[in-house]
Amino acid sequence: MRKLFAFLLVIGMILFAAPATFAQDAAAQESAATEKVDEAAAADEAAPAEEAAPAAAAAAEEPAKMSGYQMVIKYFIDGSWGWMTPVLFCLIIGLAYCIERIITLSIASTNTDKLISRIDEKLKSGDVDGAREVCKSTPGPTASILFEGLKNADKGPDAVEKAMVSYGGVQMGLLERGLVWISLFIALAPMLGFMGTVIGMIQAFDQIEAVGDMSPTVVAGGIKVALLTTVFGLITAIILQIFYNYIISKIDFIVNKMEDASIALVDVMVENNVFKG
Repeated sequence: MRKLFAFLLVIGMILFAAPATFAQDAAAQESAATEKVDEAAAADEAAPAEEAAPAAAAAAEEPAKMSGYQMVIKYFIDGSWGWMTPVLFCLIIGLAYCIERIITLSIASTNTDKLISRIDEKLKSGDVDGAREVCKSTPGPTASILFEGLKNADKGPDAVEKAMVSYGGVQMGLLERGLVWISLFIALAPMLGFMGTVIGMIQAFDQIEAVGDMSPTVVAGGIKVALLTTVFGLITAIILQIFYNYIISKIDFIVNKMEDASIALVDVMVENNVFKG
């Protein structure tokens, strides 16, 4: 469910940003065109007609400046849909997985000090079942691991530690779920870009062979496609790599908290004489 929500969120952001950006660009172009018309009118009044005509023609021929978003769209189209679409697919699906993992890890974060304190209060009164209920009612992998340890309280400290270590491996796998796909898209996007580069260069040399001329106009199209696919592939990989490293650091933080909480639980159980015999 979280993956579906993250995917829809990414698609919605793209669809929402595109019309708004195009509207802003259209307004900016309209404003610039109005300013140019006003300037041309002022020039017509101040200068002779024969001098104003070339100036107005030059102003009309001057290309409008493109915004950053328009430039990205233009270069995306220039890079050939056949090679740019797979790169865009890697970016969208990779971002969906990243957002899903960030949401999951945010939910999995637990205040371990407060949790251990609540368990300690229950164990001081001899209420082991109450300590288990505290863990059961607390979301996150740390509480689940402590619950497994408390379930084996009557079997001794070794059994408690073994249960928490075993279940910790299960929780670790759940935390890392989906990272393999993010890694795949990080590696795949530049590969697709490089493949587009190779294909573009082959097309450029085919054009040279067909025309029999080494002029820049003959090879510019193929080389441009080659470079654009590489650029977009690298940009996709960089974006996903940043999210990937953040997710890894988040997982390491949660795992360290889990290990500290496991050690603290055994100490609390020993202090409160939970292990009998």
